[in-house]
Amino acid sequence: MNIARLRQFVTRMTRVVEEHGSLEARVLEHGQPLLADLITHDDWLPEAFAQPHPDKYQQYLLYCDPYERFSLASFIWGPGHTTPVHDHTVWGMVGVMRGAELCNEYTWDAGTLAATHAHQVGPGAIDLVSPTLGDIHTVSNAYSDRVSVSIHCYGANIGAVKRHIYTPAGEQKQFISGYASTTMPNLWDRSKETT
Repeated sequence: MNIARLRQFVTRMTRVVEEHGSLEARVLEHGQPLLADLITHDDWLPEAFAQPHPDKYQQYLLYCDPYERFSLASFIWGPGHTTPVHDHTVWGMVGVMRGAELCNEYTWDAGTLAATHAHQVGPGAIDLVSPTLGDIHTVSNAYSDRVSVSIHCYGANIGAVKRHIYTPAGEQKQFISGYASTTMPNLWDRSKETT
């Protein structure tokens, strides 16, 4: 396992948020190539953070900035796994590393939820979300016979953010997602790296 790739992403993304702060467009402009490079290599994600659950998708925390300016998580989608319709309230970059995701986007206005369009995100592709770009969607595993894995980078500690689930009846319910993991990968131990 090449954990150095994850460490390199964290280091570079920290520089991006330090330099561009709350300028969403600039953070996404400079962050996308970093995430694209990370997801095109499939040798760094620890196996413990790629385990599917039989009944629901898993959200494993890989890293959270000490000031909660960004977080990185692996999402593991078993066959048939899907999210409810939800929002994020912060910017986000979703990169597919294995398999594919189906994304259905929505708008919500005065209690009315309306589907806008759907698309598939395949290996190496990155999808963006934010309140300014479009923030309400549902995501599903595109495959019925295999696990899909995506890597998500958000502009906050996404597992602690107060967000919303939207019902077909137009109700907006608050939730905090949390994480499926209680630990994070150790990015800083170089004792097993070869020279």
